[in-house]
Amino acid sequence: MSVSRASMYLGQCLPCLKKNVSKFNITKMILDPNLRMYFPESTVLYAHDPQKLCKTGDVVLIEELKEKFSREVTHKVLEVVYPCGDITDPITGKKLSGGKYRDEEEEISEMYGKHPNSFDYKSAPPRGWQEDKKDFTHVDTYTKYNASDDSPYAV
Repeated sequence: MSVSRASMYLGQCLPCLKKNVSKFNITKMILDPNLRMYFPESTVLYAHDPQKLCKTGDVVLIEELKEKFSREVTHKVLEVVYPCGDITDPITGKKLSGGKYRDEEEEISEMYGKHPNSFDYKSAPPRGWQEDKKDFTHVDTYTKYNASDDSPYAV
């Protein structure tokens, strides 16, 4: 399982224990010549990210470095394309909620009346407002080696 050489990749950020480095899952569709069908193949890459631009779950554009930092770190983070939890249709540019467009859901709720417990995306705060409450993606994680370790940041 290897990704063919390209200068840029689109990948999803994974939890990483290394300093100034982020870990990414790169998925590529590979053709099976016998079945004549495409199947996903995943590869993990490490990218230099000193500004900590991406959090776990973000879809990020990464570029190959001219000179490698180490044997593992071969790329650098360019930009966050889609933040985690904020899904955007790449063709229309509209925001999604589940499998439906948000603006279509709003039109339907206006026609039939809004439910009092429905979520309002326009008045919702941006991602990151629950850091240290329910969102721990900004915290450095580490591997849990002992069952008696009760730290919430262990993986």
